[in-house]
Amino acid sequence: MTLPFFVGLVIVVGVIAFIVLVNFFGMWLRAALSGAHVSLASLVGMRLRKVSPGVIVDSRIMGVKAGIPIETDALEAHYLAGGNVIKVVRALIAASKANIPLDFSRASAIDLAGRDILDAVLTSVNPKVIDCPVQGFVAAMAKNGIELKVKARVTVRTNLDRLVGGAKEETIIARVGEGIVTTIGSSTAHSEVLENPDRISKTVLAKGLDAGTAFEILSIDIADVDVGRNIGAELQTFQAEADLKVAKARAEERRAMAVAREQEMKALTQEQRAKVTEAEAEIPRAIAEAFREGRLGVFDYYRLRNIQADTSMRETISGGKPGERARDEKVE
Repeated sequence: MTLPFFVGLVIVVGVIAFIVLVNFFGMWLRAALSGAHVSLASLVGMRLRKVSPGVIVDSRIMGVKAGIPIETDALEAHYLAGGNVIKVVRALIAASKANIPLDFSRASAIDLAGRDILDAVLTSVNPKVIDCPVQGFVAAMAKNGIELKVKARVTVRTNLDRLVGGAKEETIIARVGEGIVTTIGSSTAHSEVLENPDRISKTVLAKGLDAGTAFEILSIDIADVDVGRNIGAELQTFQAEADLKVAKARAEERRAMAVAREQEMKALTQEQRAKVTEAEAEIPRAIAEAFREGRLGVFDYYRLRNIQADTSMRETISGGKPGERARDEKVE
């Protein structure tokens, strides 16, 4: 090995050592002074594996200071898996202080499942209140047709055992809303709910709405109950209007049928009058035929004429046109 090569190698090694010291000596010293020793080789390896050494060192220091030593390999694995290492360690510290059983493996699994593990632990210690619904009211109608608008506040605590795979807050809100509608809908009158709003809470809690969710319902408090519209009366009004329209349509149908029947009868009357007039026109012809065949004598003819004259005179005295009354009698 020649001297220039050796000198060059020493320079390269020196430069590398200098870079390592500049970039990692501070973190190594901080970890060593905190009792959470991390070797320089591990820090260099983290950088080569594209892991943030600062995040791993800070997380390990927090865990050691809280009495929860966590190996750097576990922290690196969670970081590479896309987890939030610092939030997981903070959640472990909070759980340890609150005497909640939680280990790193379980906490990292919850974090990788997309749940906020720190918020879950804090909610386990300090329950939170969920507005149901988030905005507005849950509207339901009692059996007497009166609408009630209800707003509830649900106090829940996170159940870490069901956090992975458990339903979220939206499910709690939906189930509580369903319970409110069921309770009001089964009430005979809206006054029953106004007198005892706690019956809503009792009914909802009795249904076990927190089953399969990531929460445990501690209480359901009715924040507000307002009286809404008289939906029953509105529905009856709509039904009455609909019935009236149907009745009018049927009456109009009957009127149209009556008008059509009247026109038919008028046409039939005219037809019958035409037949009478046609029959009257046959009388002179029949008389002439009777004369020719000898079935009618002169005296018989004069007697017929006298009867016709008497009839015309009576009609004139009564105010009718000659022959019209007799024609009407024949039509009848």
